[in-house]
Amino acid sequence: MKAFEIGNYYDDFIVGDLITHSTSKTIFESDNNLFSLMTMNHHPLHTNLDFSKKQDYEKILVVGTLVFSIAVGLSVPDISGKAIANLAYESVDHLKPVFLNDTIYAKTKILDKWETTKNKNRGIIYVETIAYNQNSESVLSFRRKVLIPKMP
Repeated sequence: MKAFEIGNYYDDFIVGDLITHSTSKTIFESDNNLFSLMTMNHHPLHTNLDFSKKQDYEKILVVGTLVFSIAVGLSVPDISGKAIANLAYESVDHLKPVFLNDTIYAKTKILDKWETTKNKNRGIIYVETIAYNQNSESVLSFRRKVLIPKMP
């Protein structure tokens, strides 16, 4: 049996590939409440059912940065498990609302990659991750650049 190894090397990434991440996460009320408290986001849309029932969606919305954090986390085993550093996050777009008990999945497309000029044993990958819910509706997208080592 082979031991679990997290992440991939720079050499493993092929521009144009689409990786469907194997893990997923159902967002429970406890997740949303804890994240709201930890990040000081006390907006009643995230924490007050009575308030939320009187708004457009009539139910509690999950904090957008929690959805973002989960999407990043779902991609870690495949994309940044061996990362030296996450260099940039960009174009974070909230495409649809996420509600309590939605399950989040993610897939990542390899947009580009290039070797670093100073250190030849590493390179940068440029990827776009799409998070989607249990109904296959895209709910969030973002791009990032990750510094990854080459194979030893």
